[in-house]
Amino acid sequence: MSKVPVIAVDGPGGSGKGTVCKRIADTLHYHILDSGAIYRVLAYAALQSGTDLADSASLEKLALSLDLSFVPADDGVLTVLSGKDISSQIRTEETGAAASKVAAVPAVRKALLERQRMFRAAPGLVADGRDMGTVVFPDAEVKIFLDASCEERARRRVRQLEARGKPADYEKILAEIAERDHRDRTRAVAPLKPADDALVIDSTGMSIDEEVEKVLSLAREKGLCS
Repeated sequence: MSKVPVIAVDGPGGSGKGTVCKRIADTLHYHILDSGAIYRVLAYAALQSGTDLADSASLEKLALSLDLSFVPADDGVLTVLSGKDISSQIRTEETGAAASKVAAVPAVRKALLERQRMFRAAPGLVADGRDMGTVVFPDAEVKIFLDASCEERARRRVRQLEARGKPADYEKILAEIAERDHRDRTRAVAPLKPADDALVIDSTGMSIDEEVEKVLSLAREKGLCS
């Protein structure tokens, strides 16, 4: 593989990966890969086209045809499909649940594997996902597994939704998170788990600043920054 450095940050949804990865990428001036967004885009495209989420052949064909790009913005990274910003559309609970299902399809994961590796470019990459350190970038210089309790992640999701003026049912969100965790951790292909050489960080009760500093501290140890 390329010698371009990679910081791989894995973990379940709601653990703070997205915010931490954006901060790390901004600090180090690295590229960023939101691998979860790729699966969400595929899920969104499948839902929009009426593709059966259990039809592996159709999902694989759709995955290979996605015209997808990530565009840096002041408040994050825009997800652009066929020239259209769909960043908000792919962040719904429905799309998230569908993404977890399509991500469990072996043919889909194979189709998207090389596409994810193409994001590795100088000066470096921060890769946010569930199997970045175990499957996509097994030679990453820094591997992090960012976790948090289901209850903490549900509370964070409720706060996010309420901040946007949207209704939020804590018990429903908690049940959905627990179900998604079980599916992600027990799937046959690339289950959600820490790489053997990953630093596991439990972010329950931690601030984003504390999480970012832990990752940067390990990056310093590996000589990626001063």
